[in-house]
Amino acid sequence: MYKRLCPDLRVASIYEIDLEKLWARGIRGVLFDLDNTLIEWDNNRPAPEMMKWIREVRKRGFQVCLLSNNSVDRVQEIALRLEVPFFAPARKPFLRVFRQALGSMGLSPEATAMVGDQMFTDILGGNRLGMYTIWVHPLSSKEFIGTRVTRLLEKAVLRQLVAKGLLKSER
Repeated sequence: MYKRLCPDLRVASIYEIDLEKLWARGIRGVLFDLDNTLIEWDNNRPAPEMMKWIREVRKRGFQVCLLSNNSVDRVQEIALRLEVPFFAPARKPFLRVFRQALGSMGLSPEATAMVGDQMFTDILGGNRLGMYTIWVHPLSSKEFIGTRVTRLLEKAVLRQLVAKGLLKSER
């Protein structure tokens, strides 16, 4: 079970993702979580630098799609600003919408990365399909109450992943 929760890569923010290395791995599409991955949980305005970075990702040939558990209205507003397709509410880690997103991009799981801030939704869902998974630190500590509870479980799992040698400690 721990391997399904273990990301392939852990970074502080999306800006640390090496796009050249992703391309060299055969990754051609990126599914992004929205809240606390690309924008803060309670914010509807994407930061200009994030919008610029997403444009750069697309310019380099990657297909981009948002996959969010949030409401359609909220995600659609942001997806329109970013000019990317979206699926919401995704009900991650259930696989149906992951598969729909892959189908819409015409990509296999092996050619796709899942980027998100939550181990039990983004990473678990991506790993279950065989995607390359990238776990980012949340942008803000302000979160949905349910997410705050799962963060406690994430900390416990993180300790186990490090103890088992599946993930390096950040220290």
